[in-house]
Amino acid sequence: MGKVYLIGAGPGDPGLLTLKGKEILETADVVVYDYLANKEFLSFCRRDAEIIYVGKKGGDHTLPQEKINDLLVDKVKQGLNVARLKGGDPYVFGRGGEEAEDLLQAGADFEVVPGVTSAVAAPAYAGIPLTHREYSSSVSFITGHEDPSKEESAHNWQALAASTNTLVFFMGIKNLSSISRNLTGAGMDPETPAALVRWGTTCRQQTVEGTIADIPRVAEEKGIRPPALLVVGEVVRLRSKLNWFERLPLLGRKVVVTRARQQASGLVRRLEDLGACCLEFPTISIEPLDDYSGVDEAITNLDMYDWLVFTSVNGVLHFWERLARAGLDSRALGFCRVAAIGPATADALRERGIFPDFVPDKYVAESVVEGLLKLGINNANVLIPRAKEAREVLPRELEKAGARVSILPVYETRLAGTGGEDPRDLLDNGNIDYVTFTSSSTVRNFFSLVPAEDVREYVRNGLCLACIGPITADTLREFGFEPEITAAEYTIPGLVDALLLRAGEVAQTEDG
Repeated sequence: MGKVYLIGAGPGDPGLLTLKGKEILETADVVVYDYLANKEFLSFCRRDAEIIYVGKKGGDHTLPQEKINDLLVDKVKQGLNVARLKGGDPYVFGRGGEEAEDLLQAGADFEVVPGVTSAVAAPAYAGIPLTHREYSSSVSFITGHEDPSKEESAHNWQALAASTNTLVFFMGIKNLSSISRNLTGAGMDPETPAALVRWGTTCRQQTVEGTIADIPRVAEEKGIRPPALLVVGEVVRLRSKLNWFERLPLLGRKVVVTRARQQASGLVRRLEDLGACCLEFPTISIEPLDDYSGVDEAITNLDMYDWLVFTSVNGVLHFWERLARAGLDSRALGFCRVAAIGPATADALRERGIFPDFVPDKYVAESVVEGLLKLGINNANVLIPRAKEAREVLPRELEKAGARVSILPVYETRLAGTGGEDPRDLLDNGNIDYVTFTSSSTVRNFFSLVPAEDVREYVRNGLCLACIGPITADTLREFGFEPEITAAEYTIPGLVDALLLRAGEVAQTEDG
């Protein structure tokens, strides 16, 4: 037999998955995951792993619990290692105990990997500490998913109402009125503070406050739906001071990232750290060349060149891959001076032991040429490893300045596939705030997938188009759109700063 790992995926923030959980996902043959387990975790899985969704949402069960148990037993009997990914913690209202019992009965080996339970994480992200020396010295976790028509509740409402601790109810939205009545009917002060935290720890987090008496009305007025936790107790009063997550400047803003999937992670991570909901819609893919004979020949003749000019991180990565295949390393560049167009490209070179001789202050051809002229690039032999299809401005300007330029394609960009999904659905269903463009190719490929007329309608309804710099902005104008955001510094951090500035202006307008 194989082995089943019951893994707690945490409450939603992918950063709260444990290291052990990630390690198991990276090696498992089969991954069985729930509705509340962040799909981002699936990126950790082996490419050949079998991925099975068994989520339960609002009473709609993809598979009933008994069938899930049977599935785990069947897979492990086939000799497969199974990662059973469950939202929160497997043993905290996660039915992990039932799954473990069935595995044990089948003679299967299993292991439990605890996760961060939403009962702890969601209040923490909402600014509510579950215990505090001045307010509460204990906490109770309670299921709110009881049938209100039952003759007798499983809960001792008198004990819960009389305690001075913090109460956390899971899955309590459906029975919120019943919970409120039972607690106040058992003697709890109707003015006891209460809060509902919906989609805790995710960019969709929403928290509303009230008292235990009026929280059902507040939930109805604010449209709070599952999944949400109910927190009851004096500790809720601390939220006004300790609420940190919902103050993030981009919380809930939906941002489409059109960058190639291989490059998107840096931008996505920066935006998510600021609270944004990122939707990856790569319009380009970075692909190796079909024929590298030209690159290999250039590498054997590097001593012919006075300068190597790298215009992107991808150029560095693919050039170094061919360098390694030739049995060479950074010492092969000892004959050349090296320029890097942009800080990310410079960092990629430094990681490989090359400290660039030149990094321009501005990342446009004119500034690059001006800086290189001061370093004597006229009458020099220049090699530019870059994409197969790219703008010719830099080579042309260098040649005008008297350099002898050789362009060396080391990779190519292609139109990314949509995976059978209509990209317009993303815009129609997502209420998108921003679409970001990080190069001219992302603009052109985006409009090859989404008709300009459709985008015009989205823009009229509030969609904001953001460009990393003036060259990308000019390409956007070719399609009849004026970018509302253009980064002052033509880098990923600069683009993020521009989005922050825009979000602040919008917030001021809304507040004013």
